Amino acid sequence: MECVFCRIIEKELPAKIIYEDDLSVAFEDVNPQCPVHTILIPKKHISTNLDIKEEDNALIGHLFQVANRIAKDKGIAERGFRLVMNCNPESGQTIYHLHLHLLGGRRMYWPPG
Repeated sequence: MECVFCRIIEKELPAKIIYEDDLSVAFEDVNPQCPVHTILIPKKHISTNLDIKEEDNALIGHLFQVANRIAKDKGIAERGFRLVMNCNPESGQTIYHLHLHLLGGRRMYWPPG
C-alpha cells in the first residue's frame, strides 16, 4: 500500500493518533503550522475533494463533527479555528488521501497565502 494515510490507518506507520472511530482517524501533524495542527482522515480512501461521491456525504459530515469535537477538546473552539482541505497541486495537496487540517491556537489572517 503506497498511500501514507492508508498506512497510518492500518498501523503500518506511526502517528500520534488522538481520535479514532469506525469511519475516521485524527492525528497530530508531523510538521505543525500552528500550536494545534491535527489531521483528520476518513478510513475510506478518497483521493481528492473531486472524488467525493453522493454516498460519501455522511462520511464528510462526520469528519466535520469530529473536527468540532477535537477543537472543543483542545480548548480552541470558542477562540476560533480553521479547517483546510486542499485539492490538487496548486492548493498544496501533497498526499492524495482526502484530509482536513484542523488549525488553531493562534491568530489567523486572511488571505491564508
